Amino acid sequence: MAAAMAVLPQSYFAAGANEKIVIGLMGAGGRGWNLAGFFARRPDVEIAWVCDPDSRRWAGVQKVVESAKGKAPKAAQDFRRMLEDKEVDVVINATPDHWHALGTILACQAGKDVYVEKPLSHNLWEGRKMIDAARKYNRVVQLGTQSRSAPYTREAADWIRAGKLGDVLLVKVYNTLPMSPHKPIKEQPVPEGFDYDLWCGPAPKLPYDPARQWLDYWEYSCGAIAGDAVHQLDLARAIIGDPPPPRTVYHAGGVYALKDDREVPDTQFVTYEYGKLTLQLEAALWTPYMKKTPMQLRDVDEYPNWAFNGTRIEVLGTRNMMYFGRHGDGWQVFDADWKQIAGSPGKQSDAEHIENFIQCVRDRKRPASDVEQGHYSTMLSHLANISYRTGNRKLQFDAKTESFPETPEANQFLRRQYRAPWVVPETV
Repeated sequence: MAAAMAVLPQSYFAAGANEKIVIGLMGAGGRGWNLAGFFARRPDVEIAWVCDPDSRRWAGVQKVVESAKGKAPKAAQDFRRMLEDKEVDVVINATPDHWHALGTILACQAGKDVYVEKPLSHNLWEGRKMIDAARKYNRVVQLGTQSRSAPYTREAADWIRAGKLGDVLLVKVYNTLPMSPHKPIKEQPVPEGFDYDLWCGPAPKLPYDPARQWLDYWEYSCGAIAGDAVHQLDLARAIIGDPPPPRTVYHAGGVYALKDDREVPDTQFVTYEYGKLTLQLEAALWTPYMKKTPMQLRDVDEYPNWAFNGTRIEVLGTRNMMYFGRHGDGWQVFDADWKQIAGSPGKQSDAEHIENFIQCVRDRKRPASDVEQGHYSTMLSHLANISYRTGNRKLQFDAKTESFPETPEANQFLRRQYRAPWVVPETV
């Protein structure tokens, strides 16, 4: 079936302008719940399925959809039932990190377009396989880095592109947040109605504990910092023109403050070299004074207090500098006399990002956060983690082979060991 779909024209899969787009949800946690609500409010969309290994999660999403549509979606633990439904046009993949790649690839093979949450992939190799699947099966794959679709993002990018900052030589990305150590792991019985084996999927089946913070372990995640900072890394790339991968990466940091059994670092200082351009990431999970902009302030016509904004971007040019923020924080430009000379408050852009995706499902164009740009942005998180896992070494990166030719031991972290039968294939 997959081979046959690959040779069909794109128009075969394109939804007509007046047809409703039928959607299935994979992953009914917090973000899946939110996305189901956003999509369900559209009159041109039908939510037909909610799939999650934990059946206790179904009712909440079903209620959200029924409230908007007057009809609750069908529910299943195994998402493959949704993929077999020929009426489904789109899959929303809002699973944990370790399911992003395989879930997306299987959806592409089944002829579905995909809206996949960030980070794009669990590891760097998976991202390339996701691109391969999207292109082979002529699928629209949009990454949930929604601020790419914000009008204020385009305004800031145009301002930089016009050369008004001068030569941009340094970009600084921040992800500094207040978090706490997690509780010790204590194995517990798997609750009735939860297919824990399916939830683990490609990852090892570790002892079940509902208190386990999956973002803190390499088997399930590329880290809480990477999973959040990918928004800023993607936006930094977007507003300076989406440069290709860096030539080198150097990570400093480790687990310094949150003394629990986490594997991923709580402190990261990463330098990426692009030639004359340097990109830096400063990240920490133990800073109570550095915070995200509160939800209630993200759509007001005010700028954040940049000094204490934990998710800001600084773009430094030879003439002027720009502050830029995600999720409605807007942008401001200051000159050598600290005078604001340009800027615009922003608004959150989930609706714009979903609109862009739906339009691309209809016209088969590449979306704003196409899988390929999503791969290059998520790659920055993977490169940082690999530098850390090889002893905080400076690594030379070959963008053509997407590997480390001078440091073979680093290449072991480019992909993972998969747990059968949930294996990302060499050829998708």
